[in-house]
Amino acid sequence: MSSFNFLSKTIQKMVWRMKWESFTPIQDMSIPEIIETKNDIILSSGTASGKTEAAFLPILSLVEKEAEEVLKVVYISPLKALINNQFERIESLCQETNIPIHRWHGDISQSKKKKFIKDPAGILQITPESIESLFINRTEQLKHIFKSVEFIVIDEIHSFLDDERGVHLRSLLSRMESYTEMRPRIIGLSATIDNFSFVKKWVNHKHLESVSIIESPDSDKNLLYSLMYFEKGESNKKKLELYEDIRALTRDHKALIFCNSRGEVEETTVMLNRLAVREGNGETYYPHHSSIDKKEREFVEKTMSETTIPKSVVATSSLELGIDIGSIDIVIQIDSTFTVSALKQRLGRSGRKRDTNQMLQLYSTDEDSLIQSLAVMELVREKWVEPARGYLLPYDILFQQILSLCEETNGITLRELIDKINFNDMYYELDDQKIRQLIDHMLKNEHLELIKGTNELIVGFEGERLVRGKEFYSVFMSTEQYDVLEGVKRIGTLDKVMFLNEGDNIILSGKLWTIKIIDPKRNKIYVNKAVDGKPPKYTSGGVKIHKRICEKILEVLCTDQSFEYVDDKGSAAIEDMRRPYHSHKVSQNERIIWKTRTGQLFETYTGTVITNTLVWMLRSMGVKIKDRDGLGRIELPTDCRIEEVLRRIGEKNWNPEELIEHTKQPEIFVSKYSEVIPEFLKYEMHTAHEIDIQGVKEYLRENQFRVIQL
Repeated sequence: MSSFNFLSKTIQKMVWRMKWESFTPIQDMSIPEIIETKNDIILSSGTASGKTEAAFLPILSLVEKEAEEVLKVVYISPLKALINNQFERIESLCQETNIPIHRWHGDISQSKKKKFIKDPAGILQITPESIESLFINRTEQLKHIFKSVEFIVIDEIHSFLDDERGVHLRSLLSRMESYTEMRPRIIGLSATIDNFSFVKKWVNHKHLESVSIIESPDSDKNLLYSLMYFEKGESNKKKLELYEDIRALTRDHKALIFCNSRGEVEETTVMLNRLAVREGNGETYYPHHSSIDKKEREFVEKTMSETTIPKSVVATSSLELGIDIGSIDIVIQIDSTFTVSALKQRLGRSGRKRDTNQMLQLYSTDEDSLIQSLAVMELVREKWVEPARGYLLPYDILFQQILSLCEETNGITLRELIDKINFNDMYYELDDQKIRQLIDHMLKNEHLELIKGTNELIVGFEGERLVRGKEFYSVFMSTEQYDVLEGVKRIGTLDKVMFLNEGDNIILSGKLWTIKIIDPKRNKIYVNKAVDGKPPKYTSGGVKIHKRICEKILEVLCTDQSFEYVDDKGSAAIEDMRRPYHSHKVSQNERIIWKTRTGQLFETYTGTVITNTLVWMLRSMGVKIKDRDGLGRIELPTDCRIEEVLRRIGEKNWNPEELIEHTKQPEIFVSKYSEVIPEFLKYEMHTAHEIDIQGVKEYLRENQFRVIQL
């Protein structure tokens, strides 16, 4: 039986009305699975493969009779903008029905929210933070809202799996089950996902056999790609020729240009617009990142989705996920992404039109970026992505959720609280004694209070300070910021940690500004238009590189493989980088320590966590580390007998405590709530997230180490 025949008559009419000639592979596979089974389901296929319809066509067929009257589907998105984009898409699927669809996030009016609370029905689109808000502020209505929910659809599920936000979401979904008449089925959507055994556990650890994985074959679209090298000048600035090449490439095309920082987005936008204006074409490049005012970002998204002439947007990862900006002809990446999954997600934004190719142009501006770009692209070609690992020992998120639970229940006994934590799908593996120690710590520090007589736990005074704050609903760290205004018009934000002075010229929202007034008490900066400016230095968290990328870099350096998609300058630079490896006949299972009269450079070519663990082991052995960089190169003193030290490291039985003794404070794991949990739990989290003793042992066993005197 064809998948079409599984759909209800109403949804079949909708398909006919929309004149679909056929379903995509992911749709053909998912429709019978969702309708015929009771399983949780992960849909994994490329971008623009129709995953949203693959989930909602069968779901709507199953719930259409009841969904007019009660809430049946909760759609969860990592971004408000993605909710807004998907609203019309899902609404169009409901046109043949009377199923209502509601949005709930910070930009939705109170009147619309009250209307939904009074009559919850159909589909609710929401972020994890807004679900938290419901638990805190709408406690009395939770049963009324969620009782009939049958499906939880998690869009871009890969974006939740490895961070604190995913723990928060999964914890909230577990809590939701106490208000639903049945356990809702989870339907996860992703274009870049691996390690399905972990994903199954994340979705339903109690019944792994009840989680189906549906993988669609890769798109049959051709991917056209190349890598060009424009080495930075002596001033460490990107060359004008780079921007001229991007301008030539995008002059007649609609492009999405990715940079690795907000400052680079601003600088690139200004340079490209200067080139466009010089040609008499006006400004056709728009910046998009998290520090630009929301209204301006929405204007850019709307302009890009509606334009019929070549325009481009320059963005950070803010446009990596599926926000609709219309069809894109070409994706450009300036300098390497740190992960394969990010590049795969980004290149999938092009070629969405029927009978068009995907086009990707990579640029590198230094040797490290060049070799890393090449390694990441080769892994994309091999169809490898970083496996999901999860957010380990989430005591910090449990701290926040204990406050939320106490607020939700308005008083809960210790036994009831422990039971709820043990039942929760995110905390069942945590140690009961340590959970109790966390609760004792919260009582001691007045985050919790014990009511005499009833023996119930409630939110204490210090807990109230947190719960009543506007930042409580989110569990990720955010930097304090200035609002930047031109008169009364809000332009965006600047991180408060930046060194700023009145009179400085800056770039923000793709425009040039002079800072006129800095008002630290009100967190405001007032600016006027300027004729020049520098991109501000924004704060950014360190990104961990998977060991497979570093191993691929060494593989490229040790072999003679040629890469037709790399330009002549890039190919020449790669040959220069290869020369010492070839001349010394370095093999892929060797790690070299290059020795000079002034020091030694240990090229580890392994992942960030293993490299950091190795650094702390070296320090504990008395080795003075001069420096290390993002690709795992460690600078050592000349007198260090590194081969002997590595042998001793491999033989020693290590415990994390002695490594923490040699860990500098900025290297310690930190999260939004890590500073308010007991110190021993903070260090346990550091051990779980940042230390890999077994990984170092395997690394030392699998590789040979050779000192080469230069």
